[in-house]
Amino acid sequence: MKIQYRKLTQDDLPKFIKMRMAQLQEEGAEPTIDLEPNLKEYYIRHLADGTFVSWLAVDGDKIIGTSGMSFVQKPPYYSNPTGKIGLLSSMYILMDYRRKGIAKELLNKVVNEAKEYGCGTVQITASDMGVFLYTDFGFKKNNNFMQYTF
Repeated sequence: MKIQYRKLTQDDLPKFIKMRMAQLQEEGAEPTIDLEPNLKEYYIRHLADGTFVSWLAVDGDKIIGTSGMSFVQKPPYYSNPTGKIGLLSSMYILMDYRRKGIAKELLNKVVNEAKEYGCGTVQITASDMGVFLYTDFGFKKNNNFMQYTF
């Protein structure tokens, strides 16, 4: 097994989107709609404008792990004078490749992308499986996070 790491390209999108949908379902989401067109439109647009970046782990020509970082900007505040925030998503490793350090390497790569972009913070809504990865990396819980869903 010779794992290599590279950035996501538009050519990878069909497989990347399938892995994203598998991840969401593994985390408990019900596939009530065809999410593929929305994901495709999002990734094409945000890859093109630089507000989404992803690193992939590949074994030969097989994508075995994904990561994603979306960049947003809020008005600057004292703990984040740029207002730029990285929203981490799409951290997913195929079952046979888990617990081998691949997720940690992908996380390191996308967090570095956020730093280079000028983000003052990176946020994630962690799955139960991911909590240990993120806390080991240095993420801290923020008890002020709230969400309103339509």
